[in-house]
Amino acid sequence: MTAGARRRLLFVAANPSVDRLYEVDGLAVGAIQRPLSTTTVPGGKGLNAARAAAALGGDVTAVALVGGRSGDWIVDRLAVLAMDVRAIRATAETRTCVSILDRSTGALTEVYEPGAAIRPSDWEAFEAAIATELGRGDVAAVTISGSLPPGAPSDGFGRLARLAGGAPRPVPLFADTYGPALSAVLVERPALVKVNASEAGEATGVEVTDARSAAVAAERLLAAGAAAVVVTLGVDGAVVVGAGGRARLVAPAMVGPYPVGSGDAFLGGVAVALARGDATVEAARLGCAAGIANAQMPGAGDLDASRIPSILEAISVEPI
Repeated sequence: MTAGARRRLLFVAANPSVDRLYEVDGLAVGAIQRPLSTTTVPGGKGLNAARAAAALGGDVTAVALVGGRSGDWIVDRLAVLAMDVRAIRATAETRTCVSILDRSTGALTEVYEPGAAIRPSDWEAFEAAIATELGRGDVAAVTISGSLPPGAPSDGFGRLARLAGGAPRPVPLFADTYGPALSAVLVERPALVKVNASEAGEATGVEVTDARSAAVAAERLLAAGAAAVVVTLGVDGAVVVGAGGRARLVAPAMVGPYPVGSGDAFLGGVAVALARGDATVEAARLGCAAGIANAQMPGAGDLDASRIPSILEAISVEPI
């Protein structure tokens, strides 16, 4: 995929959050928890992917639907990170999501708020902002990830995909979502769909337990409208299916203690590589490396880009 003069990556953050990670010596149910450390980032899947892509050298713009004091904090923090963001103000307070890492066991407990309901006018302003960015003519790709906030149209992501495809120069769309939101996007024939094993199974009815079953599920998503599909398998790597055939990415044994956001970092890496013209399998290799790097340090979507070359060398590609 070549972008020509188009180079910006537009990340859609429809349901962002303030993401907090607490690390404790041992999580005791019913007791007071005193964290040994706390990490807070402007998160939600869209912003996690955007920050990962920026760390990998992508030219990133995030369009985020934010509200209240939490939304103010997200905007301020993104400014500190020098990220280009179009903040659309919603009437509802932006949610907070909490992860608690028990260092004694490595177990992670996650508490995710669903997000407060937005008004129809909030969504209309959000769509208009994305249309404006597309109208500038320099967007190489649009990424849609995560969930829709309550109050958004049920086909909201499909509508955004239609905006990308209907631009004067159609813009490729990369999607990482699930359920009805994924169904609405597939109708618009996205350039790439990235899902995990559970999401692939839910979307296709195929029980995904290994690379071969992941490939079967991916083929069904191709038939439903996707031009290429990546099914991530956690520590077992990923499966890539598209016009170039089927391949499995075998990941190195580098399990990190901070897996939250690794799927988002994967999408960020894929977007950066596809926008610069890499083949889908090579783009997925960068995504896999980004996901592994994300798991090595606290903060969903945070990664040390200097570690990417050595991780990439350790990721092999096998036919399926």
